Formats: sequence, structure tokens, C-alpha cells
Amino acid sequence: MTDHELVQTAFSMLERAYVPYSQFPVGAALRCKDGTVFTGCNIENAAYGSTICAERTALVKAVSEGHLADWDAIAIAGNSADYCWPCGACRQMLFEFCPDLTVLVARADGDFVSLPLKKLLPYGFGPESLTQEEG
Repeated sequence: MTDHELVQTAFSMLERAYVPYSQFPVGAALRCKDGTVFTGCNIENAAYGSTICAERTALVKAVSEGHLADWDAIAIAGNSADYCWPCGACRQMLFEFCPDLTVLVARADGDFVSLPLKKLLPYGFGPESLTQEEG
């Protein structure tokens, strides 16, 4: 699947989003190195803290199916004039599993840009950050 097709797959998830409060649907498509794609959409909740973003939906689906850190790209799409950037919580969750991930962010007109996750989350906190010095 090409990057363009991955972005289109993310756009296809907008119709599945549950967004009665923000009216801002977001779709995501996470591509594994073996070509498997996991999709996600944002799912809001009246208790706003319980809302889950599209990116984390796709990530959780991938991990629950045994795909740990074997990803190469995630596409994120929204109906906005600006690119649909992942929030800080999503950046952190993605970094946990795949700090070298490519992130494709799209805007409503279908245009998208590609950036490395490490550029979106410089100095990210990952499993290596928990290593303690001997001594």
C-alpha cells in the first residue's frame, strides 16, 4: 500500500468516528512492515477524559493482534483546513512502540505531509528512559 493509499484509508474512517460533542471526525490507518493495516477513528465520550483518538484506536488494535513495533507509517486525516496533527498523548503512545515511525498528516483537501515521529516528539520518553545507572 502506498502512502497515498494509506492516507485515503485514513479518510475512509471519518464516517465511522463517534463525535457528537466536537463534531470533528478523525481517521487513522497504521501500516505494518508486512503490509497489514490497522484502522481507527476517534470515539468521544460524555466524560471527555474517556475519549480515545483515532491514532490510539489503530495502535491498540495493532498491539492486541500481536503487531508490536513492526510498523512503518501511520496516516492521520481530518476534515480540517490545517493538517490533522496527532495530539501529545498519541505521539507518546506511538513513540512507546515505534520511535522511528513515519507520520503522514492530511488535511481535508487530501494533501498530506510526511514527517518522522522523532521530529514531532523530540527527546521522547520511551522504555530506554527507564534504564537506571549502575552504581
